[in-house]
Amino acid sequence: MDTEAELESQIGQWRGYVARRVAITGADVDEMEDHLRNQVSDLTTAGLAADEAFLVAVKRMGNVDSISREFAREHSDRLWKQLVLMPAELDGDHARPKYELIVVLVLAFAAGLAVKIGTTLIDDEATAARNISLFVLPFLAAYFAWKRQMNWRAAATLLIPVALVAIVLNAFPFAHEGATEILAAIHAPIALWFVVGVAYVGGEWRSDRRRMDFVRFTGEWFVYLVLLGLGGGVLTGLTVAGFDAVGMNIEGVIGDWIAPFGAAGAVIVAAWLVEAKQNVVENIAPVLTRVFTPLTVVMLLALLVALATTGSVVDVDRNLLIQMDLILVLVLGLLLYAISARDPSTPPGIFDWLQVVLVISALAVDAVMLVAMLTRIAEFGFTPNKTVALGMNLVLLVNLAWSARLGLGFVRGRRGFGEVERWQTRYLPIYGLWAAVVVVAMPPIFDFA
Repeated sequence: MDTEAELESQIGQWRGYVARRVAITGADVDEMEDHLRNQVSDLTTAGLAADEAFLVAVKRMGNVDSISREFAREHSDRLWKQLVLMPAELDGDHARPKYELIVVLVLAFAAGLAVKIGTTLIDDEATAARNISLFVLPFLAAYFAWKRQMNWRAAATLLIPVALVAIVLNAFPFAHEGATEILAAIHAPIALWFVVGVAYVGGEWRSDRRRMDFVRFTGEWFVYLVLLGLGGGVLTGLTVAGFDAVGMNIEGVIGDWIAPFGAAGAVIVAAWLVEAKQNVVENIAPVLTRVFTPLTVVMLLALLVALATTGSVVDVDRNLLIQMDLILVLVLGLLLYAISARDPSTPPGIFDWLQVVLVISALAVDAVMLVAMLTRIAEFGFTPNKTVALGMNLVLLVNLAWSARLGLGFVRGRRGFGEVERWQTRYLPIYGLWAAVVVVAMPPIFDFA
């Protein structure tokens, strides 16, 4: 590739990156590109090579996130339009198909219908509960497969793990409401979420960048889903109260129709909202990590002090062990979202040190939990719950231990941030694999008890 073609390729990549910021329109990108080209021309005239001139010019243009925020503040009327209109109505050059909302609503309705039909046909509540993720998440995977324009062969391969989970959940002779049935029901959505992840990245599952994009999406999706749930709950409550005031009881209609369609549809709509609005306003989940990281550090340190005063880990309450596992999962989420939101080029700061303290504190809590679990297993033997909890803590232990090592190396200036990020993205499949093991292997190992 000659110098001119290479420069055009670099400018094209830069333009594509800038254009993904919805706060910046096509005309804005044209203006910025013209300014960039002028900078490159001046620098090459001054004696720099084309590739060097490009890098210097991009640096002078400034951080794209900052530019995007400046455009949003300058054009607040445009921002509000972007929050309520489909991008296709604003910028035809980089627009999604105009019928995307229709596709989303159709998939949301289909997911609700699947939940309604499935729960109606399955008499046993426990069986219906363990299949609930199969009624919804395949439609979310279908949305991303359509949006990323996956070829039909790649999209069809997503049906294989879905079918496997469906066979396992319905062919295994689980003891009614037994431990293995409950564990399979809890871990099946986790395993299927990784199927959604493959669709989200458009099949580029080997890409570290796309995996981190999925981590970022997961956090935003969860926040939007909670907000939709809260809003839907308030609206439903007001509706029921209004009908009660005129002497009509509609709680049966709410439970039989509104709830299943609303809950299933919210899963799809929340994903669409994240996709449609993620570049218009600053992401929510990374901001929340700034708030909850220091609070979680204080909580972990307080728990370590409390555990130290108990005298023996054998006496640690079983419910406390479960709560500690949930806290460790929260810590993992905070760590991942903080990493996904960080600019890799900036030097380590106070928040990075706080992240290291968070990881080391969680590592200490995990070690205490492992000792308590091993002690209980030695005294009372293996059970499905103890085995799964032990395995999850070991998976977390490996991640936290290496994260602490890499984090310390980064804040001390001995490692680049890229190593920290790559470790997390490449470790992600381990969680999906463990969830699959719990669903597929644990029930027969413990005789479906």
